[in-house]
Amino acid sequence: MSTPDGETPEFDQRPFSAPAGATEVLLVRHGQSAPFRPGAPFALVDGQGDPPLSDFGRWQADRIAERLAGESVDAVYVTTLRRTVETIAPLVDRVGVEARVEPDLREVHLGEWEGGLFRQKVAEGHPALARMDRDQDWGAIPGAEPVAALRARVRGAIERIHAAHPDQRVVAVSHGGAIGAVLAEASGSRSLAFSGADNASISHLVILGDRWIVRRFNDTGHLAGELSTRPDQLT
Repeated sequence: MSTPDGETPEFDQRPFSAPAGATEVLLVRHGQSAPFRPGAPFALVDGQGDPPLSDFGRWQADRIAERLAGESVDAVYVTTLRRTVETIAPLVDRVGVEARVEPDLREVHLGEWEGGLFRQKVAEGHPALARMDRDQDWGAIPGAEPVAALRARVRGAIERIHAAHPDQRVVAVSHGGAIGAVLAEASGSRSLAFSGADNASISHLVILGDRWIVRRFNDTGHLAGELSTRPDQLT
């Protein structure tokens, strides 16, 4: 094949572009929350621990705002838990978009280990955690939400966001377990394959009906140097 002037055409690689009607979802994990202290459980909201952000978490929230302020953001979603609201507050102030609540993007319910006790059990290496990893199911924790129920509810949340925002970009602030479940739904992976999203990380999905495209997972480029610039070391 040649062009009218006899030259051979060239076809460059093209950058990805979202298909018509798709929704871009930037899934943000909330910033670091306050530490758990034995004997002083977090206050509960609908049975789930609701700690505020730590000082470091608020620093992370500012970095998220700096990262996303230049993006075209059409909508912002948070969960019923305050750490998501506090995480996105700096960005909401900058872009002037009111945050909406999507309850089904809330964290996995940890049953008897709610209120912060989960962190202590992880530190102690409780045997239920090995069963959870083997079975790929949060339900190994006493009274916790089964992974099938978690995946079904987060899928419903993403589908509702997509239906409300075709051809738009949405920031949704969620939680580690919930983000892992969304990525598992998108990729068809094992249920806990993506359960390690860092605090204040960004994952990126493109949703078009049943076609879910994973563009990024656990992007923390905006947090570069965080270990050497924690708030208690800043002047």
